[in-house]
Amino acid sequence: MNPDNRPLRRLGRRDLLRGSAAALAASAAAPLDAAVPRGGGWKALGDDVRSEMAWAWDKYREHAWGKDEIKPVSGAVSSFPLKHHHLGLTLIEALDTLWVMGLDSRFADGVAWVKREANFAVDGEVSVFETSIRLVGGLLSAHHASGDPALLALARDLADRLLPAFDTPTGFPYRYINLKTRAVRDPATNPAEIGSFLPEWGTLSRLTGDPRYHDFTRRAMVRLFERRSRLDLLAVKIDARTGEWLDRRATVGSYADSYYEYLWDSWQLFGDAECRRMYEVCTAAILRHQKVWKDGRLWIADVDFETGKVVSTEQDELASFYGGLLAQGGHCAEGAALTMSWSALQDRFGVLPEGYDYASGKPTAVGNALRPELADSAFNLWLLDRQPRWREIAWRHFAAMRRWNKARYGYTDLADITSDPKRQADHCPGYWWSEQMKYYYLLFSDTPRFDYSRNYLSTEGDVLLGFRHGR
Repeated sequence: MNPDNRPLRRLGRRDLLRGSAAALAASAAAPLDAAVPRGGGWKALGDDVRSEMAWAWDKYREHAWGKDEIKPVSGAVSSFPLKHHHLGLTLIEALDTLWVMGLDSRFADGVAWVKREANFAVDGEVSVFETSIRLVGGLLSAHHASGDPALLALARDLADRLLPAFDTPTGFPYRYINLKTRAVRDPATNPAEIGSFLPEWGTLSRLTGDPRYHDFTRRAMVRLFERRSRLDLLAVKIDARTGEWLDRRATVGSYADSYYEYLWDSWQLFGDAECRRMYEVCTAAILRHQKVWKDGRLWIADVDFETGKVVSTEQDELASFYGGLLAQGGHCAEGAALTMSWSALQDRFGVLPEGYDYASGKPTAVGNALRPELADSAFNLWLLDRQPRWREIAWRHFAAMRRWNKARYGYTDLADITSDPKRQADHCPGYWWSEQMKYYYLLFSDTPRFDYSRNYLSTEGDVLLGFRHGR
């Protein structure tokens, strides 16, 4: 993706794809309910989530079938990750969510389209990172749901088209590659775009017997770790050709977030003890140098990666996932406290702003790109301790989304969460289909199609382990 087209300054775990025309939020949207569901009410709320997913899918089916993204206010379409060609992004990202919700006819309809129409031999440039987490991951999770070998073959074909990007002196991939010519571009990369491949590509190696996918992506993760500072911190920009750092800022938000996530995930999914050790070293350094308390709330500051000096008090909404990751890695108190900080911010604004300065207490970016990160964190915390407060946070996240983001043709992002009513934009990113709708449903439904004790969801919410068949 061309960074000049992004309204955010920084790329991250779930990248805001592009700005869109503003429209007023629907005034007829239902108000937030005051009561939190109890007992069987959670399963009823799971049914509500399922109904909203089916409604949105049917709108997409009617108005944008086969296109990458629907514009939910206007009914128009947009393409991503290619600029002027559609790959069926929404279809592929939605598939495993449809399956786990038991929307079987819609799932079968989507799989049939992918098998018939999906073609990646396109003369066009894509983001290696985004294409991997969204499309390779989406195809692998759909294969996990269906067992259809055609989906695995498509995932492998696409990974083969991305693989030449890793042919650099450092092993770090270029950021962009042409799917047909394999021409690469932009070596000025970052931890997220270097180290957010191994769960998907390691799964691909396991399923195909080809070790290249695992080995190339793991090598990139390890070599980046080897370039950490004396404080064990990583900065946000590095040259893939030379390994020279191009920036000094360390963050757990965009440009870095999913690197830390995938260190832990590679231990969780593959039992890779070295990845766990790297995760623990990085996490200890982050908590030592970046943890900040302000007015009783925990935040993770951006610091200089060589001195530890705070360089920014601005919080990136993408970093709201980090509490769940901390808890997964054993830092349960810090993980819960950080998630509660973001939850309090959600309660204050109704919907999280894209940026927030904990020092001033003011938003620094007032849009919201249909973000799933807080629901992701709540889901991971709930899997660990089953405390109802995590379900309640996700319920408020869902209720606010249904009130403010629902438009005529689907769910849209917001241009301004501080206006009254909140002002809609006109874009539904692919991750909406693969992430928060799945997190909500798994939190509320207790579905028998998911193994709640042994599972793995990727940074894009793709289920690579944990589906239960015959249910």
